[in-house]
Amino acid sequence: MFTNGVFDLLHVGHVTLLETARGEGGALVVGVNSDASVRRLAKGADRPLVGEAERARLLAALQSVDCVVLFAQDTPLELIRALKPDVLVKGADYARGQIVGADDVEGWGGRVVRVPLVEGKSTTGLIRRLGGGA
Repeated sequence: MFTNGVFDLLHVGHVTLLETARGEGGALVVGVNSDASVRRLAKGADRPLVGEAERARLLAALQSVDCVVLFAQDTPLELIRALKPDVLVKGADYARGQIVGADDVEGWGGRVVRVPLVEGKSTTGLIRRLGGGA
């Protein structure tokens, strides 16, 4: 199984996604955007708030995560093609057509799973509550 994201300011929505992904069976590999790729994603000039090594370390400490891989590209497509996961998991805020690698995974017989979001839980929301502008 594979999922990916920035995972800046780890919160219960992230944990729910990762636990749900792990529940699909097998080992869970999490692709984490490098700091440079986060800046290119237009998350904000001050993002990520937490550096890539620390974000990867926090994720690796979670029981539901078996492996963390940093990637520097704008999308995880190269990583997905290299790993060939049987299940690709993303949050339900992504429409099926927006999920990078979905066609590839389904092409080799895998599945794409969209996990419902935890209402009101996001890094952007946390930053706003803490007085940041993001």
